[in-house]
Amino acid sequence: MVETLRDLFVRGGPMMWPILIVALIALAISLERFYSLFWKIRTNPVKLVEQVTKIIEEKGVNEAIEFLSKQKNPVAKVLAAGLEKVGKSKLVVEEAMTRRALRELAFLDRGMIYIAASVTLAPILGFLGTVSGMINAFDAIAKAGEVEPTVVAAGISEALLTTAFGLLVAAPFSLLYAIFMDRINSYQRQIEEAANYLLEYLAEAGIVREA
Repeated sequence: MVETLRDLFVRGGPMMWPILIVALIALAISLERFYSLFWKIRTNPVKLVEQVTKIIEEKGVNEAIEFLSKQKNPVAKVLAAGLEKVGKSKLVVEEAMTRRALRELAFLDRGMIYIAASVTLAPILGFLGTVSGMINAFDAIAKAGEVEPTVVAAGISEALLTTAFGLLVAAPFSLLYAIFMDRINSYQRQIEEAANYLLEYLAEAGIVREA
């Protein structure tokens, strides 16, 4: 008879519930991170700054600021913070964009620590369940007064289920964590490149002072 996932879950014992809770929390956070990192911030920072410099050349800084104010993404707000300091020194413009970037991009790392924790915690809970199951199995053997192979095999099988489920939870979220971190690092680099590009453009165009 083929056992269902529910049957295996029940056989794994009470430690399966904490593992399930960890999995559900990690899943909820991962769905939110996927939406935020791959849907909400689809704007390419480099292309956006190229649009901004073109608007500055054709219509001026104020038009560029107005254009950025209509954009619903963190990069636009970072670039706008720099343009609002036009007329001051290059250092002031750079500091304005840096401060705004720190504030706007704080959401990138939101919840990532919990995904990382679930990758570590799920196997630990699994091993704990296995140890607990092994203790119970040997207690049963001690009470029976004899070693029955089928009893030992059944006890060990059930004990190892928690380890299997713990690893089953950790594996996909470990991959998702790596994907999310790669996206975060890539996006941060793009924003830095865009900010530097705009800063150099403003300096070369004489729109901001070098000191």
